Amino acid sequence: MPFPRRVALRSLFALAVTAATGGALGRIAARSPEADPHLFDEMYAGRRIRGLTGPGGEPVALVDGRPLHLMRCADGGWVSPLDHYESCPTPLAATRAAVDAAGSAPLSRYAAGHGLHSDPTGGNPRGVHA
Repeated sequence: MPFPRRVALRSLFALAVTAATGGALGRIAARSPEADPHLFDEMYAGRRIRGLTGPGGEPVALVDGRPLHLMRCADGGWVSPLDHYESCPTPLAATRAAVDAAGSAPLSRYAAGHGLHSDPTGGNPRGVHA
């Protein structure tokens, strides 16, 4: 198994290259014998979804640049705070399910934590500063 820091740096490099080149070089850079199993970058339902492996080896998902918390299920699947009733087989599938559940609503800045919190007044209900 590769050193976790190396995996994280490779994932961040691939994400940066993808952003800078429109995706072509990022997909080439990601191809290797030790390809990142959580790496994806696509447009889905009008939103940009990206995935990479974080420092601890866990998947990191971004929807329109905002982090989306993914949780591992006992059955080996993945869920998010937006769609936590059905286990998805991969982080990509869980991210797509979250986009489907959100519809056209923007992802809350609290979606990176456990649970989805929204405040229709635009206030700060929990005193959390992002």
